[in-house]
Amino acid sequence: MFNIKKRRKRKTAVKIFGIIGVLSIISVIIYTFFGVNAYALPQETEVPSVSAKAAVLIDAKTGQIVFGKNENERLPMASTTKIMTTLLMLESGDLDTEFLMGPEILVEGSSMGLLEGDLVSKLDLCYGMMLPSGNDAANAAAYILGGGTAGFSELMNKKAAALGMKNSHFVTPSGLHAANHYSTASDMALLTREALSNPVFAEIAATESIKLEFGNPPYPRWLSNSNKLLSLYDGCIGVKTGFTDEAGRCLISAAERNGVKLICCTLDDPNDWADHTNLLNYGFEVVKPVEAEFNAPEDFSVPVAGGDADSVKLSLKRKPIFMSVKGEIPETEYSIVLPQFIYAPVTAGQIVGKAEFISDGKIVDSIPVIAAEDVKLITRRQPKAFYYTIIDFLKKYV
Repeated sequence: MFNIKKRRKRKTAVKIFGIIGVLSIISVIIYTFFGVNAYALPQETEVPSVSAKAAVLIDAKTGQIVFGKNENERLPMASTTKIMTTLLMLESGDLDTEFLMGPEILVEGSSMGLLEGDLVSKLDLCYGMMLPSGNDAANAAAYILGGGTAGFSELMNKKAAALGMKNSHFVTPSGLHAANHYSTASDMALLTREALSNPVFAEIAATESIKLEFGNPPYPRWLSNSNKLLSLYDGCIGVKTGFTDEAGRCLISAAERNGVKLICCTLDDPNDWADHTNLLNYGFEVVKPVEAEFNAPEDFSVPVAGGDADSVKLSLKRKPIFMSVKGEIPETEYSIVLPQFIYAPVTAGQIVGKAEFISDGKIVDSIPVIAAEDVKLITRRQPKAFYYTIIDFLKKYV
């Protein structure tokens, strides 16, 4: 048995214990879980050694650190920087909008093959950054979104601050070396966790190769992903390679197996492919999904208007699932959000709200709240007309 703290929803809400307010959200029920069942409790597993100057392995669902080595040391991160640049581009929207490439794309290093005067869409630039690690695409993104690299670096640092990347500072959109351009393994894993929650980013990061058309006039060409783990490691879903003389080899990977998603980051690692393989294997040994019983309160229900019952009992659509790291489960809070009332008829299994389970400020599971029984609609042939039933209900609860 373990305890989970009550969490007050930031949205305006009231407790579901017989008091229904006039607002549109009902929230926060205190609960306790009993009978936690892990699918397989982790055995004593040897911690791998890594060649990297800094490394971290986290559970993507909770952000909990599974392995760390100098994970908070500030270091250059080379082209893994493009995770930030790509995320900002995707979040800007209008991904099919095309832009005319100017001389700013002419930059040293890896390229997606842009030429001055080419027409290329935002989405194609994202593929160009993430697959062949195009510095030309990153510079184009900086001018499109920030009017130049200086303006874009402000956007990058603002986003980093919002994500809680406390030991990071961005200068270049591509990751080419600059004196004050740095991050940490921990911060870059945090950034990657956020980026992978964007479905378009996740799709791009998992793409091994793609055929695009751009240019002036556009013509077809293939882009290939530099991340070899996509083909070498079972379950790999991304995400980004990087290298400069100053940063050394940098790599961020993510993999998913049996309901567990892991993110691994190494900085200045001469043996990164092997290190990531060993760290991910270790993670899948010690991180296990845990299913918990939900002990609902006595009055787990929501009022019903116009029905043959005043309220309907509720339940969760499934049991909550958390992640156990080396047998330990992180402290978890939860909040349940429901409407003030629902209209009849109600069918058992009908979704009426949601339960959000939070660990360290992040949602680690979200489960639909469903009706546990049917409630029939009152017809006009019954003593009280439906209209007056609604009026009485509103007078009672509003």
